Amino acid sequence: MKIFAISDLHLSTTASKPMDVFGGNWVGYEKKIQDDWQSKVTEDDIVLIGGDISWAMKIDDAKEDLLSIAHLKGKKVLIKGNHDYWWSGIGKVRDILPENFYALQNDSIKFGNVVICGSRCWSTPGSPDFNEQDQKIYNRERERLLLSLKNARTLLNEGDKLIALVHYPPFNVRREDSFFTQLFEEYGVCAVVYGHLHGKDVRADKIVVKNGVKYYLTSCDQVDNKLTEITL
Repeated sequence: MKIFAISDLHLSTTASKPMDVFGGNWVGYEKKIQDDWQSKVTEDDIVLIGGDISWAMKIDDAKEDLLSIAHLKGKKVLIKGNHDYWWSGIGKVRDILPENFYALQNDSIKFGNVVICGSRCWSTPGSPDFNEQDQKIYNRERERLLLSLKNARTLLNEGDKLIALVHYPPFNVRREDSFFTQLFEEYGVCAVVYGHLHGKDVRADKIVVKNGVKYYLTSCDQVDNKLTEITL
């Protein structure tokens, strides 16, 4: 079993919000992702999708976007992004998921000897324009991530590996410690998958190792529309 990741698919089967207006990396990006996906992934593998999955506003429309990638190989694990407005409650989301799709919200799931937990997270102190309202959300998201990690701990056995799937970068551009990075270290997370960052001016390495934890940036336009293999 291999583990791959990609994020920020921004699918728009019904929303009609083409991404190619944002530049060359988005021209034909969905086919590029699917071609790379099918060339790498087997049915026994896991693909982590780090949020901003669909532009849909309603859950039935989001279902159409999920169906557009349902034929792709492997088991898909999803987390909510800041643009997933259709994600109105975890029960409703799970009700519409196609086969081999799994959604995380403050909880976790286990495949073999790998446990995957997830939460959306938020901007961290020291990020541009971080304000008082951001601080409130940041504090709340810390508690949600903590719920996810506590749930994951109940699934872990000796020798198991723990991955955190989030949407926002868990640190600022200077990679300073945050509530999120502290929790990852405290709970023994091996790897963190995140997205959210876009554009040619992004100053972020695709893989960062910080205090023993591997952090993977997987926004599709930042990884040339190719899945990233997560190594533990």
